[in-house]
Amino acid sequence: MVNDKKRRSRSRERFRDERQQQQNVGQRERERERPRNDREPQRGDRPNDRERDRRQRRSRSREDRIRRRSPDRQRPRDNNGPDRGSRGERGGPGGGRSGEPEKRAKLDASASSGKPDGKEDEEMPDEKQDHKLKKEPLSLEELLDKKKREEEARAKPVFLTKEQRAAEAIKRRQEEVERLRAAQDAARELMSAPREINMSIATAPATAAPSAPMPPPPTRPERRERGNNRGDRGGNNNNNNSNNNNSGNHGGDGGGGGGGGDRDRDNKRAEDLTHKDKEKELEAIRERYLGIVKKKRRVRRLNDRKFVFDWDAGEDTSIDYNNLYKERHHVQFFGRGNVAGIDIKEQKRTQSQFYGDLLEKRRTEAEKEQEKVRLKKMKRKEDKQKWDDRHWSEKENDEMTERDWRIFREDYNITIKGGRIPNPIRSWNESGFPPEIIDIIDKVGYKEPTPIQRQAIPIGLQNRDIIGVAETGSGKTLAFLIPLLSWIQSLPKIERLEDVDQGPYAIIMAPTRELAQQIEEETIKFGQPLGIRTVVVVGGLSREEQGFRLRLGCEIVIATPGRLIDVLENRYLVLNQCTYIVLDEADRMIDMGFEPDVQKILEYMPVTNLKPDTEEAEDENKLMENFYTKKKYRQTVMFTATMPPAVERLARSYLRRPSTVYIGSIGKPTERTEQIVYMMGENDKRKKLMEILSRKIDPPVIIFVNQKKGADVLAKGLEKLGYNSCTLHGGKGQEQREYALAALKSGAKDILVATDVAGRGIDIKDVSLVINYDMAKSIEDYTHRIGRTGRAGKTGCAISFVTKDDSGLFYDLKQCVTASPVSTCPPELTNHPEAQHKPGTVVTKKRREEKIFA
Repeated sequence: MVNDKKRRSRSRERFRDERQQQQNVGQRERERERPRNDREPQRGDRPNDRERDRRQRRSRSREDRIRRRSPDRQRPRDNNGPDRGSRGERGGPGGGRSGEPEKRAKLDASASSGKPDGKEDEEMPDEKQDHKLKKEPLSLEELLDKKKREEEARAKPVFLTKEQRAAEAIKRRQEEVERLRAAQDAARELMSAPREINMSIATAPATAAPSAPMPPPPTRPERRERGNNRGDRGGNNNNNNSNNNNSGNHGGDGGGGGGGGDRDRDNKRAEDLTHKDKEKELEAIRERYLGIVKKKRRVRRLNDRKFVFDWDAGEDTSIDYNNLYKERHHVQFFGRGNVAGIDIKEQKRTQSQFYGDLLEKRRTEAEKEQEKVRLKKMKRKEDKQKWDDRHWSEKENDEMTERDWRIFREDYNITIKGGRIPNPIRSWNESGFPPEIIDIIDKVGYKEPTPIQRQAIPIGLQNRDIIGVAETGSGKTLAFLIPLLSWIQSLPKIERLEDVDQGPYAIIMAPTRELAQQIEEETIKFGQPLGIRTVVVVGGLSREEQGFRLRLGCEIVIATPGRLIDVLENRYLVLNQCTYIVLDEADRMIDMGFEPDVQKILEYMPVTNLKPDTEEAEDENKLMENFYTKKKYRQTVMFTATMPPAVERLARSYLRRPSTVYIGSIGKPTERTEQIVYMMGENDKRKKLMEILSRKIDPPVIIFVNQKKGADVLAKGLEKLGYNSCTLHGGKGQEQREYALAALKSGAKDILVATDVAGRGIDIKDVSLVINYDMAKSIEDYTHRIGRTGRAGKTGCAISFVTKDDSGLFYDLKQCVTASPVSTCPPELTNHPEAQHKPGTVVTKKRREEKIFA
């Protein structure tokens, strides 16, 4: 019995020590948490925070009261009956456990204080129960074992029956349907929420019952919070009333008024967004099913350095969220200003349209009719200008202007000089030849006249002396045969038969017998159908036979200089009525030493029919007075490939006021024009141009560009720098073109900035310099450009600015520069890869030698 008491007392002491340790641990934790709890009331003055603080203070005071009562329960107790009796009394009806709340309070107090609250016999079961409630964490081995078992269970295959698989599939399908339905309901509620709010707001006063109970008034914290949030939107009354005692009510009223406006604005914005979403959806449906083609943006090269502001109106994002940009206010300056940052030309166009509409509204009917008449006149004038600006191939011969004839000569590389020269012939039908000659030309098969024939035949038909500079094989034979045959055919045939002993009417001299025989073949081809006889007098044939044929009579003699002198000296031939002399290949005859022979032959010619060396030699009326008789003026025609000094001396001696015709590359102005090429970038052109113009070059100077706008901009820039410049391009009217040319010719302007369209028809004397600011698009245009200088036997200079964009012309430009004897091709152009082969040719690379090692 004693041992039991001792064991029970030791167990009570041990249990008391453990409870004391738990109480100390709980007290230390509460002291650690107390500073944080003290800071929490500073979070704000929200009602929830204040309520939480009150609960924390109430629980803290309750813990203090329990802590003050707990020492009485932990004092040493005896094992006598009175103690047990006292505990039993507390357990009875009158011992303080009569009410359930009091019992729960005591249990909570004992749990928080960690002290026993029962009998001695019941203290041990409470301790066991506390140990049972307190779960210990699993050890690492148990966790690993548990995870391993789960993985093994997942790894094992699970075999389901057909019914189970069907049930799972139905379950998944139902879950998917429910999920989709929930998403659709949520979207529908979101779309209809603004509309329901508007309907509820609109119908609230009408549908509310008179006896409907009013909602409870907001609490003071809610009114204060609403006033803080919406005080700024509630108007000035809210701010003014916030200083009064009833600031909550006034703030609430003010916030409510502002909130109503905000709700309207929010609802309107929500409706706009909904409407725009529907519009976008409809647009997408139309685009999908109606096949609307999207407008493709223009593709530009990557190396373009110009930034093009090519925006679309649909890319303006400001229209979507602000109605201010939909109804813009356009400022009217009344012609006295422009808006910065916007194209000036576009502004002028818009303003002119605005003023035009305004004037149209204010005009009377008579003024409108007068304006229509004026517009018709302008339209006729423009149509006439366009009609006059047509290409020469679209016009009749009578409609050709002087500019058209200049363009015509440039198209066929015809260069002329020497007084008043007739216009060239465009076709055989427009030439005005006798019908017999036209028929022969058609039978021979000559479709179109050659350049030398186009210009030399009209001059020959006017009985003018001609110097034709052209290559062999360019059609020179027919160029001097047609005027000769036309004149001989006009003479009466009986007179030709009676005057046989007076000699031929024409002599054609050639340097070699082969060339003489070739000319004879061509002459027989045209002369025999007309009854015109021809005799060839060349070396290597019997002189007696040739003399016998000459005595029989002939109209044309084709001879070499040596044999012709022999025949004249031996009296086989006389030249009493010879009025037509042709010197073919005159430069070659001079080189072969026939100059004395030619002069001697010309001395055999009669002098009575020589032309006067005055202006009458250029007067068409004087020359044509006795053209169709045997007493017409003597006509001398000389064709040569070059013009050496000996040929010029011969021409000055025996030709009277000749007309010189240059054809093709022979005698072309490019031989007297120095061509200079600079390879540079686009941004370096202006600086190089200023450097060239600062060298004080004699005017006039022509600068060629490719665009009309570029011509205007460059001319304005030169004017600002102090140069007298003018422009000439297709955008100018006829009066402006004539003024620009007249100003340049008179010396009022020093520089002409022109384009190819206007540059081909201009004829300005003594142009010292041509600058290709923008390189021509083709080598033909380049040739026409540099042909503006070096004219009429004078020298000139042509400077070209070339960029990498002109690589398509590098080959032809290199050939043109190297062909000129006075020009030097720069190394950059000579060694450029694009200048090595003609554009369009496929270069085959050589196969490398293959070495096979065994």
